[in-house]
Amino acid sequence: MDQTTLGIGTRLQHTQYGPGVIAGVKYATYLISFIHHGIKEIDKTDDQLEEIIPENVSAEIETLSDGERSLLKILRLWNGIAEPVALGDKWPGGKMILQPADASLKPKEIPVEDFFHKIVMLRDRLRVLEQNINSSKNLSDEEKVNIQQYITRCYGSLTTFNVLFKNKEDWFVGEKSNG
Repeated sequence: MDQTTLGIGTRLQHTQYGPGVIAGVKYATYLISFIHHGIKEIDKTDDQLEEIIPENVSAEIETLSDGERSLLKILRLWNGIAEPVALGDKWPGGKMILQPADASLKPKEIPVEDFFHKIVMLRDRLRVLEQNINSSKNLSDEEKVNIQQYITRCYGSLTTFNVLFKNKEDWFVGEKSNG
């Protein structure tokens, strides 16, 4: 099993910590909320970690699903952890090809899923940055507005990638025209 591409909400079993659910995804680690041990940061390649597939879900894990949902909602609200974002139906299994102008150079191929994951991570990090700016006690309101305008322009620069998203509500939105 490739456990390096699991998403938020995936149920896992760890030989040391027991059952848990992914509450956050970082580059090389997962933030996992374990039923009996709280939140732990675990390396994605930890060989003590195993995905729990639905037919292996025990009664103990199943009865905690409402609690898990509540915990995830709270974590998302306070820590900027985002909802899973769906890739558009036509992209799974696809690849991006970066072809240099010089035909003697080899093109770079990137699985669309990997590129999409990086775009979603960038979007989520921009949202956390916005939250941190808005809650900062060290910035004046004018400074907050000025920095926020730069973030809005970043979103606008990323609208090209909206074609990858399955749901329109997940799209990047830049500055709206006032005309």
